[in-house]
Amino acid sequence: MTVTLNIPEELSGELTNKLGNLGRAALEALAAKAYEQDCLSLEQVRSLLDLKSRWEAQSLLSRLGVWPGTTVEDLRCDLATLDRLTLRD
Repeated sequence: MTVTLNIPEELSGELTNKLGNLGRAALEALAAKAYEQDCLSLEQVRSLLDLKSRWEAQSLLSRLGVWPGTTVEDLRCDLATLDRLTLRD
């Protein structure tokens, strides 16, 4: 599938300077959002972005603010555990 984005000329230069390859940046953002919403698995993200390993996929998702395998509830449980452990000392 081919997707075309129309970016106004007055924005494209600045975006390219900051993000580099806009097509790649858009594909990475799409993959991250799809992973975050459970539309894609980590392996599917790896495949979509043509990455060599799941570690590369995890690293990319983390850089984009998506924490592979971690939900908000996971973080809450971790914080609660940390609080309990801290209170024991």
